[in-house]
This record gives sequence, structure tokens and C-alpha cells, in this order.
Amino acid sequence: MIGIVDYGLGNVNSFLNIYNKLNIPVQLVSTKEALQASDKIILPGVGSFDYAMNALDHSGLRDILNELVLIKKVPVLGVCVGMQMIGDTSEEGVAKGLGWISGAVKKMSFVEHESSPLPHMGWNSLNQVTESPLFDNIPNYSEFYFLHSYYFDAKNKEDVLATADYLQTFPVIVNQENVFGIQCHPEKSHQQGAMLLKNFAEL
Repeated sequence: MIGIVDYGLGNVNSFLNIYNKLNIPVQLVSTKEALQASDKIILPGVGSFDYAMNALDHSGLRDILNELVLIKKVPVLGVCVGMQMIGDTSEEGVAKGLGWISGAVKKMSFVEHESSPLPHMGWNSLNQVTESPLFDNIPNYSEFYFLHSYYFDAKNKEDVLATADYLQTFPVIVNQENVFGIQCHPEKSHQQGAMLLKNFAEL
């Protein structure tokens, strides 16, 4: 059962619709009991870092998430701001992240009058720098949909599975043990996004 953390942020219904079309068991989870019944977890997120962390804290789910992810090693996929939340800190705010993968969230480089403004919005190709079952049946340099101005800078570069280029080269997908993070939006990325979500479900 895929559990999509429902704490008031993120495109939860988009994930729900994709997994329903794939005939993969899925549910929105907003209680400790529902989370504990999940074989895999998706942590979505939109908006600012501090707002997302505060929303998660107020949901009462942070402690059980830490237990499931860090102790029981349940696979988890953080998406967009959900990916940024798995790190330690963010230049966007003062709240502490979950610290599941060492790294800091940084603002993308921007030069005044640059022809590529922020936020980074639209389609961009992913460079798969490390082999992973997450990429099964997804050709390298497939395009995914982005909407962000900050990125997760992993402390250990071996944790980076894929990168993209916009103003700079930045990590798009990271992984350490059972923890995965993806900066782009697979739920908005058509067939390749659905395939990535399917691959996560089958890990």
C-alpha cells in the first residue's frame, strides 16, 4: 500500500489518480495508524520550506514518519518541497529539516538580466548519473516538469541519482538507502512521471 502523506500541502489527488490508473493500492494518510499500514510513503510539498515544515509539525505525523523511515526503513519519496524537507536546512527559512539525507537547500544562482529567470518553470531533461531501479523503462534525458527556485544540495555527491541544468547543474533526484527525493513533479510529467512512480512502488 502506497501512503500519500496528507498534511495540507501538495498535489495529493494527482498522485492518487496516477496510482489508481496503475491499479496500485494507494491511500491518503493523515493518521499514525494509516501511516503504519503503508508499505511505501510519498511526502509531497509545495510552497515555502518553513510553511511546509510547520504544517508537518502541526499534523502530528513527524515522529511516526521518523520512526518508519529511520528505524523501520520504510521506502519514502519526497517530492518538490517534500524533497527539500528531507535535508537539514534551507536558505529559504529557519526551520530544521527532517535530516534524512545530509544536505542543505539553496537558492538557484540568478544573475540580473539573466535570460533564464526564476522560478525554474516548465520542462527540463534529467541526466541519470547513477543507475537505479527508479529509472527502469525511462530513457536518459527524459523530460520532467519543474516549478521551483530552490534545490537540494546533497552533502554526499554519491547520493545524487540525477541532475538537470538551469542556470547551473543541480541535483534533481537523490537517494540514500530507503530515502528518495525528487525536485521535479512526476505527478505532472505524463508517461515518464507515471513510470517513475510505478518504479518507486515496485522497489
